[in-house]
Amino acid sequence: MSQNSWAQAVDVQETTALSVQLDSSKKVQGLYGGRYKRGDVNANIVLEKKENGGRTKDSDSVDPAEQSLLYKLIRRSLVRNRNQVEVLQRDPTSPLYSVKTFEELRLKPELLKGVYNMGFNRPSRIQENALPMMLAQPPQNLIAQAQSGTGKTAAFSLAMLSHVDPANKWTQCLCIAPTYELALQIGHVIEQMGKFYPDVQLAYAIRGNRMERGIKLQQQIVIGTPGTVLDWCTKFKHIDPKKITMFVLDEADVMIATQGHRDQSFRIHRQLPKDCQMLLFSATFEDSVWKFAEKVVPDPNIIKLKREEETLDTIKQFYVVCKQEEDKFIALCNLYGCLTIAQAMIFCHTRRMAAWLAANLTQEGHQVALLSGEMTVEQRAAVIERFRDGKEKVLVTTNVCSRGIDVEQVSLVVNFDLPVDINGNAHNETYLHRIGRTGRFGRKGFAVNMVDSEHSMDIIHQIEMHFNRKIIEIDTSNLEEMEKLFS
Repeated sequence: MSQNSWAQAVDVQETTALSVQLDSSKKVQGLYGGRYKRGDVNANIVLEKKENGGRTKDSDSVDPAEQSLLYKLIRRSLVRNRNQVEVLQRDPTSPLYSVKTFEELRLKPELLKGVYNMGFNRPSRIQENALPMMLAQPPQNLIAQAQSGTGKTAAFSLAMLSHVDPANKWTQCLCIAPTYELALQIGHVIEQMGKFYPDVQLAYAIRGNRMERGIKLQQQIVIGTPGTVLDWCTKFKHIDPKKITMFVLDEADVMIATQGHRDQSFRIHRQLPKDCQMLLFSATFEDSVWKFAEKVVPDPNIIKLKREEETLDTIKQFYVVCKQEEDKFIALCNLYGCLTIAQAMIFCHTRRMAAWLAANLTQEGHQVALLSGEMTVEQRAAVIERFRDGKEKVLVTTNVCSRGIDVEQVSLVVNFDLPVDINGNAHNETYLHRIGRTGRFGRKGFAVNMVDSEHSMDIIHQIEMHFNRKIIEIDTSNLEEMEKLFS
């Protein structure tokens, strides 16, 4: 494992480029229809309670589309990833270009002004390599791995704005996203970036936007969800797919996980001309995503992130043995009694447990925020913003907050319930993401795990073996021992 702090996998470029403030987000949604909702905002799977520690009916499972939207809503700055970028060129003999400044791209002055107005001062790691490919002549196809916050939305937005001919009053660039809100977020970036380029117009192919059948769109860029885009191309004839010269498919991993979107994406793709430039983005690249990407994007250039091993060197890990469930709360109170804690995150397995714990901590006089799956994405984002601003010192949450959220002041993470998979075994990836909320930015952090059964002790052993790290037992009633271990 790397000896560097795992938190050094990312550093922060001070720009507000992809920051979408909650108020403006609500305003945009007000313009384009009602809030995207399902019966359960997390698309939770209802399963019978398992004796082996598996999911219960109020377990919070994470909807990937809503998690992606949450990251976009709360992102204050562009994450600058230090992971190495691996570039696989369609033609290995051609020279490999990358850029360190936006001026090198020879953008239209109106677009360069828009880029700087958004707060970008230099290209991100992904943008350095992807933008020259996306703007190349003749056009080149691209498959790129990029997480939220790496600047990929700004990259393909800039590519679309650069690609269109403003004199042609028909749709030339088509972008599809898995959900209504994600489509609005992309549109918001394009509107900001194209602020000084009014000749290029944008339309949203999302539910609630209706026009008379047969009326052709004059907007050069269309952003939408697969079902509505397909209807606009086939049933209503608003878009002539044969005139599309750039096709962007964002969040491919989320797209293929959403029922119906995979087939709709293929149907849209089949109508496009063979020389249409294809750009596909995905945060992850499991086999299913690769198979999907290969069908959509012929002869691609490929940009992948070489994953650095995440290390737990900056996080001290402990466990507390509790005889019964109630003792876990006493142990937690003891922790607070002897530690100076800036802010803490406490993870529970179920919404019911999270609500109970938040209520009891509040009664003890702590400033507590609660985050769980029945909240809308906007409500979750508002809770995280308040916690980040220090208005609450304790955040009690389920897995809806286990990754992607950086709060510098978090010094303690508590697994009130240990993370397990559907079979009751240790969920090591979730454990890593949970305790990774502390030890950020090179600071030391502490992770405390509550153990209340033989099964949860077995989970601790599984985690120790997986990460090759010893988790130390502590007695929270022994003040002297605690001060020594946590110093």
